[in-house]
Amino acid sequence: MPTRSEREYYAKGFQDGAKWLEDNLPKPRDPLRGGRVVATYGSNKPKRKLSAWNKFVKANSKKKEFRYANGKLKLKKMGIAFRKKKRR
Repeated sequence: MPTRSEREYYAKGFQDGAKWLEDNLPKPRDPLRGGRVVATYGSNKPKRKLSAWNKFVKANSKKKEFRYANGKLKLKKMGIAFRKKKRR
């Protein structure tokens, strides 16, 4: 059975659909913080620096030589290429 806010959404005839529903759904609450609303958008923490391996995977993951036909990565082949690149 739809909740009250969903019924109101449907009663409006889908005008401003997803935005209206998003604005009117209850916000998640954190019991450890006295029931205050938890911010769900981006945090203020700085991004972590990528390791050399992560940078290599990010740069080469789209290349055809490192992908199987079904789209999975050939990690073993990437590892070998990464070690060869590091040796130079």
